[in-house]
Amino acid sequence: MAKCRVAAVQMSTVEKKSQNVENAAKYINDLMNEVYGPKPDFIVLPEMFNCPYETQNFPFYAEERGELTWKHMSQLAAHFGVYIIAGSVPEYDENDCVYNTSYVFDREGKEIACHRKVHLFDIDVKGGQSFKESETLTPGDHFTTFETEFGTMGLCICFDIRFVETYRIMAERGAKMVFVPAAFNMTTGPAHWELTHRARALDNQMYVLACAPARNEEASYVSYGHSMLTDPWGRVVASLDEKEGVLNEEVDLDYVDDIRAQLPILSARRKDLYELNEK
Repeated sequence: MAKCRVAAVQMSTVEKKSQNVENAAKYINDLMNEVYGPKPDFIVLPEMFNCPYETQNFPFYAEERGELTWKHMSQLAAHFGVYIIAGSVPEYDENDCVYNTSYVFDREGKEIACHRKVHLFDIDVKGGQSFKESETLTPGDHFTTFETEFGTMGLCICFDIRFVETYRIMAERGAKMVFVPAAFNMTTGPAHWELTHRARALDNQMYVLACAPARNEEASYVSYGHSMLTDPWGRVVASLDEKEGVLNEEVDLDYVDDIRAQLPILSARRKDLYELNEK
């Protein structure tokens, strides 16, 4: 099966965690009841979809695996028979470390992947945004792909997209599409959001689906929004604006093979001169 349908939910977040989870559930319910077009095979939510994007509050919103958000997303995936890439949430582990974590649930509600954001967003742009995730978060230590009946899919979170090695490793593992819960801000978004996602799609000849939170001008961290699907030729297939909404599109994964055959970027690499070694 080469064709599948993917959906990105660009939702707002509020201070109450349960309300955010319920809002995400409503969007998933509406998608699976064809309110936003044909039923998708994959649904992706935004980065930190169950809490405000504020570093100092991540430890207070953090949950261990199996708690409220994890359990609800697992149940929804099983109920509707759909893959859910549950955006990202603050996660506590057994050592009391806090991670920016994305869970993937299959059609039976089983967790089949877990990505902890590898590259933490620590920036101080002159005249722009200053933000330091490492004040409360711990970085992940692995890259993430997962298997489906449609083939291998990849997963990373926001700032991970800035690092070309992340995508090349997923491509070398066979990923034809990467899901990206992300929250670029009003400094980096207008400058780099579309450019970066198109570049990663083009460089690795794959689909890239980026899902952002809707913009809230009253928030301390203002999301750029503009959730977007990019194809293996580097073109934007569909995108949203800054407001709440849903992107629901069909993708043809055979097109990935076609583009890779026509323009052999991956196969023409000089592995006698250079090689990417994954630890």
